[in-house]
Amino acid sequence: MADRNLIVSAPGRLEIVDEEVAPGPFRVRTLFSGVSAGTELSFVKNTNPALHHGFDPELALFGGPGDDAYPVTRLGYMEVGIVTHSSTAAAPTGTTVAMTYGHRTGWTGDPLRDRIVVLPADLDPMLGIYAAHMGPICANGLLHAAADRHGPGISNLGDGVRGLRVAVTGAGVVGLLTALFARAHGAASVVVLDPSPQRRAVAEALGLETLDTSGSDPAVTLKTRWRHWPGDRGADVVFQCRGQASALQLALRLLRPQGTVVDLAFYQGGADELRLGEEFHHNGLRLICAQIGRVPRGLAGIWDRERLSTATVELLRHDGELIRQHLITAVVPFEEGPALLHDLAARRRQEVQSILSFDHV
Repeated sequence: MADRNLIVSAPGRLEIVDEEVAPGPFRVRTLFSGVSAGTELSFVKNTNPALHHGFDPELALFGGPGDDAYPVTRLGYMEVGIVTHSSTAAAPTGTTVAMTYGHRTGWTGDPLRDRIVVLPADLDPMLGIYAAHMGPICANGLLHAAADRHGPGISNLGDGVRGLRVAVTGAGVVGLLTALFARAHGAASVVVLDPSPQRRAVAEALGLETLDTSGSDPAVTLKTRWRHWPGDRGADVVFQCRGQASALQLALRLLRPQGTVVDLAFYQGGADELRLGEEFHHNGLRLICAQIGRVPRGLAGIWDRERLSTATVELLRHDGELIRQHLITAVVPFEEGPALLHDLAARRRQEVQSILSFDHV
């Protein structure tokens, strides 16, 4: 018996391979696996910084040549499956779970090693792709905004956006989910900025206001509209969700003086477009990196990954129908996964959220 696993065997080379099934506390049969285009395509295109520079986990520094990272055998982190048999109460047989084990037909799980999010029976299992990792990434962005405003004493995920004017740069999956989180948690205004008319159309179908970044200066447009008092205009907080330095530069320009950018983007190149001597310096702005590897300092004992997953499930229950209809733009059979990722990498195909389906495997 073998699992079939989608891997990157070498730069630009994707294939499905058989891997022996290992024994363990429980087994999962995969139903759906979401594609994270930014992260996964960086391995396909050989642009991920970790492929070229080693990382010292003790010093938390990149430096020197990286190890040979190929083959990349764990591609993807948005899986949903059925527990087919189990010897642990952490994952009872027959339950539907969200996990992060990659694009593969099945997985031998261990609750001491793996994150397991048991999905409620009333939730569309396809939406469960967001519950274990992608949704918590976006919820963690709001948590960083809340900690920036209120310190470690926050009690609600919306403490950093409630009643405030919020901009989101980037209408990919991270940007759209973050915007939905901000709206659900009481932001006074949420505007999503992106140059792609197709992605702005998805945002609008989700009921979000959008602004085209390829036309007239969007910072002038938004700051003309959002006035706090004389000399104080712009967004209270910007969630930067597009992995380009030009998007970060725009995010800084959208802020009111002493505002904050919460950065959720993954940058793979340089930052020639970034101008820290301009608005960042003169307006006294803050830039916070919010990544799922850590919550804000002092909050780990209260806001762990499980609580962020719970917040994600709440959002999926609230906006699930819209997300299912508009954010998920492609569902393809697992066997077509290599061709899909090749097309996405070559920009022959444009999707917001692609999902690999295993129902027929």
